[in-house]
Amino acid sequence: MRFKFLLKPGWLALTLAVWVFAGACIYLLSPWQFGRNDERQAQNSAITKSLKSDAVPFGARHDEWQKVELKGRYLPELEALARLRTVQGEAAFEVITPFETTTGHRVLVDRGYVRPVNGIKPPGFATPPAGEVTLIGLARPNESNATPAFEQDGRKQIYSINNDAVGQGIEPGYYQLIEDQPGALDTLPLPRIESGPFFSYALQWIAFGVMAVGGWLYFTVREARPGGVLHEGSKRKKKSIAELLAEEGDEGADDPRAETDDAGQLHGTRHVT
Repeated sequence: MRFKFLLKPGWLALTLAVWVFAGACIYLLSPWQFGRNDERQAQNSAITKSLKSDAVPFGARHDEWQKVELKGRYLPELEALARLRTVQGEAAFEVITPFETTTGHRVLVDRGYVRPVNGIKPPGFATPPAGEVTLIGLARPNESNATPAFEQDGRKQIYSINNDAVGQGIEPGYYQLIEDQPGALDTLPLPRIESGPFFSYALQWIAFGVMAVGGWLYFTVREARPGGVLHEGSKRKKKSIAELLAEEGDEGADDPRAETDDAGQLHGTRHVT
């Protein structure tokens, strides 16, 4: 049977590995990269729209990166530092100060970043202005980690910008200050508006999956034809040393020169006698 080799354990393992890899490439990895590309495109569109539009008054919900105008006062006694940050390739703390609006809502405001002292300790920095102020920030969603704030080096610190991590009574999400706002420190740079490599990565994963299946089909067809390595190998037997020596002896017996030598040797013997 021509395709009997497909049932060999080694070939079954190879087939399973190839199809699992191809399935992961086409149905998991490429959609993941397409999704990241869609997220990047949506982010770029939101940032571009925000830069071109005016700020909207504070409300219950806002789109990410939308400019929002906040009126109220800072609550510096609840301030916290978001640790383990990197800004423009260097370590930083982000200063997160709760803000109470004139309507009584409490929200988080990211006033910007400061560089650590000696690589690990928070530095001194300006306190936010007292009294009522008006500021503009970019709406951002909560980060995932809600580990409660803790005291270290004389400052309340958090691992993630999350309302539950800072304290109770604060609404989800936060507002990242733009430049020249009351209480702003070194403002965070906006993400670069570029498509990124995600779309090309998705196409590469699809290509890898197709190549894996194509290679499997090629070798399957090659083995199914006469002369395949597995097909021929199954017919061949290893010969013992005795069999090899016997074959050499048979070849010597069939050699005409061997007969001539034997005859000449015999004839010479008779002549001497």
